[in-house]
Amino acid sequence: MSHKRYVITGGGGFVGKALGKMLRAEGHAVLAIARSAYPELAAFGIESARVDISSDPRRWQSLLEGADGVFHTAAKVDMWGGYEEFFNVNVVGTRNIIAACKASGVENLVFTSSPSVIHDGSDLRGVDESYPYPRHFDAFYPQTKAQAEQEVLAANNGETLRTISLRPHLIWGPEDTNLIPTILERARARRLTRIGRGENQVDVTFIDDCVHAHILAMKALEENNQRAQGRAYFITQGEPVKMWQWIDQVLEAHGLSPVSKSIPTKLAMVIAYTMETVSKVLAVCGLNKPPLLTRFLVSEMATDHYFSIEAAARDFGYAPCYTMKEAMERTFACSR
Repeated sequence: MSHKRYVITGGGGFVGKALGKMLRAEGHAVLAIARSAYPELAAFGIESARVDISSDPRRWQSLLEGADGVFHTAAKVDMWGGYEEFFNVNVVGTRNIIAACKASGVENLVFTSSPSVIHDGSDLRGVDESYPYPRHFDAFYPQTKAQAEQEVLAANNGETLRTISLRPHLIWGPEDTNLIPTILERARARRLTRIGRGENQVDVTFIDDCVHAHILAMKALEENNQRAQGRAYFITQGEPVKMWQWIDQVLEAHGLSPVSKSIPTKLAMVIAYTMETVSKVLAVCGLNKPPLLTRFLVSEMATDHYFSIEAAARDFGYAPCYTMKEAMERTFACSR
């Protein structure tokens, strides 16, 4: 890509920030828009603007004018919360980004989705993008992300707007603000319990390869790669790991003991359902107390879920730049 101008929604988040830094390193101009201010972005030459993408796009769509493409990474990511919160950010916000792209003449839109959009509680072993969306979702996050993804793909017309949806799974790496910190926080609070037999295999995605995939996807749109337009793609390291073994490796890298407590999956589901019910009752009483365990989280922690990345390799040349061993070394050398 020659030097261009890009807009990143959620530019202060883990993926958005890493993407912005990589684009700047390649010489591109970058504008990060987010609800909160992130003054640290200026140190990397990234412009920023405070924008609520769920608000009327006519108030802020001019920020997109002249952009060669938009990376839409903003989302409400949580295991619990009210439906309206998720819908406003993940669906309404995405609709507004699509509308703003059209109004501002932006032709290329890369959307950051999630494999959870096809999560149906079963083991997903090497499935590809033909796997259908479920009829029912156990959480509002995957439900609203699935709706947003479908609207992004439907907006692709190959001419005035070209779109791609990427589904990176369990993103982690240096400066991770979600996955690794959550594991460490729960371990230190002695609230990390293995669910099931601990043999389930999952895919994870190193942040540098996640960013690499986003840049390749944008390049495919800019080059009018019709094979890739209007499609969703799984993005991972291509090396499934045993989830609980990997968690133990993360703990070891931080001088913590491996997970010692375990609970059968069926019992965990009963506990999660009970906790969800209690949280809903408390919410009616005006008390916001999220459950420590949800059915969606139990399923994610106990089932196999790894995916084929053959389509991304075939359609726009994605291949991980790092092995899992290399990614672990780069991440935890930085954290020591």
